[in-house]
Amino acid sequence: MRSFTYERASSPAEAAAAARAEGAKFIAGGTNLLDLMKLEIETPTHLIDVNGLALDKIETTTEGGLRIGALVRNTDLAADERVRRDYGLLSRALLAGASGQLRNKATTAGNLLQRTRCPYFYDTNQPCNKRQPGSGCAAIGGFSRQHAVIGASEGCIATHPSDMAVAMRALDATVETVRPDGTARSIPIAEFHRLPGDTPHVENVLVPGELITAVTLPRPVGGTHIYHKVRDRASYAFALVSVGAIVQRDGTGHIALGGVAHKPWRVEAAEIEMPRGARAVTVHLLADARPTNENAFKLPLVERTLAAVLAEARS
Repeated sequence: MRSFTYERASSPAEAAAAARAEGAKFIAGGTNLLDLMKLEIETPTHLIDVNGLALDKIETTTEGGLRIGALVRNTDLAADERVRRDYGLLSRALLAGASGQLRNKATTAGNLLQRTRCPYFYDTNQPCNKRQPGSGCAAIGGFSRQHAVIGASEGCIATHPSDMAVAMRALDATVETVRPDGTARSIPIAEFHRLPGDTPHVENVLVPGELITAVTLPRPVGGTHIYHKVRDRASYAFALVSVGAIVQRDGTGHIALGGVAHKPWRVEAAEIEMPRGARAVTVHLLADARPTNENAFKLPLVERTLAAVLAEARS
């Protein structure tokens, strides 16, 4: 690990201003960043500790939703009575992720900002456009079983690893931030993560130094909340395919997928087909899919997983 300097910020505005410096990074739980620093994939020269910013509260909004502080730990968020009662999809998705020890440290903001678990990204001997722009993508033509089947590009076929982000996408969350100039903004979760295109190293719409302060959920919509995660082992594994769904009594609802794209994948137009069944929804959800020979199995796996979700909702 390379040497770096360290400071503790006393306010969100101060933290964002300090992050203007080249090579500066925020650190909270550190469950992803520290691993990447040890491998010299991330090499910050200055760390800004945001743990003292009092962003660890879950509060009811005036609109009847929830405002989740950026520093709320995954364990606390999953266990919150309001989340379990009104946003069960979020609680289930969180509990499907990582291990209990990691959930005790991982934060809401950090979960959204997780970097891919592509093995070529983690292997500094391999070319990776996400790690070193312009170097190429070893996953294309390499081992691609875990990789994206839709929304990928000639520059990157990695997937986003977060379970929580899939639930947030289905729930129409909003990400609140403060920029280095002190101004605040609200970003719909649908616009937060980017597809790889020609710049796979640019993973979201945050500007350098912009700090996430909270994630806001709208008023509960009711319905049956289900999260199904298909993976190679029962715990501590990332999704081959995951389906997060909110299903209403009339069969309509929201659906988001994990494990298939560079970001949580949702196509609102496909949700119109929910009363017709999994096949009709999948056709629309994955209409532009371009799988490799090794991960083409994900297409029928999405359909079967979605069919299981809809059957569970009906029962």
